[in-house]
Amino acid sequence: MTAANGPQNVISGLEAAARAARGPRGLPPVERWNPPDRGPLDMRIAADGTWSYFGSAIERPALVRLFSSILRRDGDRYVLVTPAEKFGIVVDDVPFLAVELEAAGDGHAQRLVFRTNVDDTTVAGPEHPLRVEINPVTGEPRPYIHVRGGLEALVTRSVFYELVNLSETRDTELGPMLGVWSEGVFFPLGPAPQEAS
Repeated sequence: MTAANGPQNVISGLEAAARAARGPRGLPPVERWNPPDRGPLDMRIAADGTWSYFGSAIERPALVRLFSSILRRDGDRYVLVTPAEKFGIVVDDVPFLAVELEAAGDGHAQRLVFRTNVDDTTVAGPEHPLRVEINPVTGEPRPYIHVRGGLEALVTRSVFYELVNLSETRDTELGPMLGVWSEGVFFPLGPAPQEAS
């Protein structure tokens, strides 16, 4: 960012470009854009989902939702991209949080719909897998759902508990696993508890 493009000018420009680029469903076709790279922008998405700019939280949820619509992952890098330019930003973990779950049906026919903190909705399934990482130190699960274009949401603790309540045990190549079905796919959540003998 150059001196002529001060912090407020950059934000205003990104905001205007994002509004102008919205498609019929509200999401611009960021995957088709290849503009010049303007380098890093002092914007961060914290692990708790808070967006900040120059160290100050962005307080307007509508602005966060708008910026999230022009977020793209380029390899290991996250960028805000418009048809004219792109800027790298820092993402501490993943850019979104899955804050709400709606389950319909059961067994193989179950459908799990997640809503994120920026109001994206995602149905877990072959195109949007659910995965769980285990912290090697604490043993705590960290569940994620693929939202779009390589962007994931961390499933919040309360939503993960809902998933556990919906889970069933199934034998897998890793042994008995607790997991949930969605769109015909079984997603393991973790090892099934061993029954006391």
